[in-house]
Amino acid sequence: MSRTALRAFVFDALCVLLMVVIGTRNHETDTGITGILFVAAPFWIALSLAHLAPLLQRKNRKDTNTFVVWGYTVAMGMLLRNMVFNRGTAVAFIIVATVFLGITMFGWRAFIARRATT
Repeated sequence: MSRTALRAFVFDALCVLLMVVIGTRNHETDTGITGILFVAAPFWIALSLAHLAPLLQRKNRKDTNTFVVWGYTVAMGMLLRNMVFNRGTAVAFIIVATVFLGITMFGWRAFIARRATT
């Protein structure tokens, strides 16, 4: 795994963690470490699979497609949350998670790219 791919994975995982921490604090639920980890787990699993897929296919890529990572993290994260972790997936939560993860996952990449050109 390249340094760029590792950075992308870590920053994306932090985006998920930030979403979960803000969400659990706003709703005053699962604010302990185990609660936060339980809420984040399905999204981290999905995120891990999205980042590992190109490596398993042995493609020479420096990084993964942001749209694929974002979409897969949200879609598979919601499915895992609902079917495996037996948690709710209200439409409002799906919308908020999709928008938040989109802004943060694309945002940090834009920030890094902008900083690299200046």
